[in-house]
Amino acid sequence: MWLRFTQDFDFSPAARSGHVTIAYRAGMRRNVTRECAEKAIAAGKAKRTIAPRQEAGNGEKAGCG
Repeated sequence: MWLRFTQDFDFSPAARSGHVTIAYRAGMRRNVTRECAEKAIAAGKAKRTIAPRQEAGNGEKAGCG
């Protein structure tokens, strides 16, 4: 799920029992796990967004042509 972080957010996956923390900074747009998305949105630190477009400089999609 793609999110845009509106505030800094530290995410610790439950499966890792607190041994891992991923720091997301305000302004980042990232594809994250559903668990991360739910926690960040509930905390008011992120909003859902669409995937960024991947285009080449000439207006064609990257990897085509």
